Amino acid sequence: MRLAKYLANAGVTSRRRAEILIAEGRVKVNGEPALLPQTLVDTDDTVEVDGIIVGGLEEKAYYLLNKPSGYISTAHDTHNRPKVTDLLKSTKARVYPVGRLDADTSGVLLLTNDGELAFRLTHPSYGIKKVYRAWVRGLPERGTMKKMSDGMIIEGKKTSPSWVRLVKTEYKKRSALLEITLTEGKKHQVKNMCSAAGHPVLKLHRESFAGLKADKLPEGSFRRLNNDEISMLYRLVGL
Repeated sequence: MRLAKYLANAGVTSRRRAEILIAEGRVKVNGEPALLPQTLVDTDDTVEVDGIIVGGLEEKAYYLLNKPSGYISTAHDTHNRPKVTDLLKSTKARVYPVGRLDADTSGVLLLTNDGELAFRLTHPSYGIKKVYRAWVRGLPERGTMKKMSDGMIIEGKKTSPSWVRLVKTEYKKRSALLEITLTEGKKHQVKNMCSAAGHPVLKLHRESFAGLKADKLPEGSFRRLNNDEISMLYRLVGL
């Protein structure tokens, strides 16, 4: 098994984060630094991260969190900021976020130690749907929303087609609520799309991820995914 995948399956971190740890020289195999994610390891090898031996495969854990604003979507932070994993301290499993939500964005966030599932759910080729509710400044016209749906040029690249619909208009406040469905997850994509359209985001909430919602989950609370939900995620990414 490749080293990056081994670390992800062992519940250390996501596969992408594992590649960073390897490149930083923080991983050793049989006492020797391993600098390539594709380094092959098996059950007889001793793998260390920052001097700590990584055990075998952890029992898989899957959680859905209703993320509040003010928490960063990471398991590690050098600035001692509130992390989403702080909200799951009561769990025994070592999990990490599937993708990211900005600190000021609330809503559905999955956390798991299933590295392969996390990798596929965040890879654009699988087209996983993410639905956002965005309060924006101004009153978007139909033509503007069509341009957003067709794809916006952001930093020289066109975004993939999305679905944008008007949910509510506050004429007195000169603001509107949009529902935006994406199948890719570029950094700050919703905010960048709305800004490029002339309607900066005032407040952002992720309504659903891969069809999973947090309707009955209080903000800051989490729950385990049930077997049907886990199976559904596996089917979506071909596992």
